[in-house]
Amino acid sequence: MPAPRTLILASTSRYRRELLERLQLSFDVHAPHVDETPLADEPAAELARRLALAKAEAVAEHWPEAVVIGSDQVADLEGRLIGKPGNHERATEQLRAMRGRSVRFETAVAVVCRASGFHAAALATVAVRFRSLSDAEIERYLRIEQPYDCAGSAKAEALGIVLLDAIDSDDPTALIGLPLIRTCELLRQAGLDPLGARASRESPAR
Repeated sequence: MPAPRTLILASTSRYRRELLERLQLSFDVHAPHVDETPLADEPAAELARRLALAKAEAVAEHWPEAVVIGSDQVADLEGRLIGKPGNHERATEQLRAMRGRSVRFETAVAVVCRASGFHAAALATVAVRFRSLSDAEIERYLRIEQPYDCAGSAKAEALGIVLLDAIDSDDPTALIGLPLIRTCELLRQAGLDPLGARASRESPAR
């Protein structure tokens, strides 16, 4: 029986690392070096998918025997791409622009293994409707949680949930940064079944 392939997460995001840890798989983490500049008139979903594949491929180039996961998320406010704010001022601008409106978060995941020739990606879309927030609510939230490394300036898995009216998705962890349902599907296609991999490490019950 061939030895299981090494699993690598091509990401520097602590959110994606924490999500992948939920699958209880052993994996390494390596930073992908990818230019994330959008192409001219590139839709959010296509940008997310392209970058997820580019990240996985960039790391797979150095570890061709490994199964590599790449992911990317792009927020789309009626055609306007919303990225990570980086600071308080830009986060305030983002939340003011999104209040009372719906935002689509396009989260792509890609799995690549050069040795086996596997190369696939999947997309999970999350529709988020923000409440009609007051300036005071926005300021209070940002001072408490400081979500400056999150696209859309809100951590829905934490206090940011109070900013929202509704979340619509068939892959709920996608909003945090890694759609685990899609990820598991691609890993199984690549020959790495999360439950099977776990079972192989455990002793049979006696």
